[in-house]
Amino acid sequence: MYPNHTHGAPARRAVQLHQPTPLPPTVAMPTPVVPVQPGTIPAVASVVLPDGRVVTGYAVAPAQPEPVTAKPAVSRAAVNVALGGLGFLAVCGGLLLLTSLIAALTAFVTQLITLAAVIFGGWIAVQIFTASSHRGGTTVNIRKAVIKRNRFHG
Repeated sequence: MYPNHTHGAPARRAVQLHQPTPLPPTVAMPTPVVPVQPGTIPAVASVVLPDGRVVTGYAVAPAQPEPVTAKPAVSRAAVNVALGGLGFLAVCGGLLLLTSLIAALTAFVTQLITLAAVIFGGWIAVQIFTASSHRGGTTVNIRKAVIKRNRFHG
């Protein structure tokens, strides 16, 4: 990656040589082995192999594995996922009910406005058709007015 510099001679350096000094061997005192008698003497067992040889020895109890801690029937992650799903379902149901409520209120207000328009229109129609047959009240005669040179001549 970098170019080799070949235009100059390599620099000479003084080299120091270090020889390791061996350590004298230490004599380790072996710890004395103290025999310990077992609490009970195990039974001697003899086994006859299929080829006729007899093997005699002490029976060794198999190592018992440590008890496994009891796991819950359902994992905590599964419970959290299920609760999240129930919450989502409740929110979706609530939103569905909310939109249904808004649609119902809109339809109700529309029907009220239509009913008010029908009633008010009917009242106006009654007023118009009963006024033509009704002869009582004040009569106002309107004469033809003449306006000449910005003056009213009535």
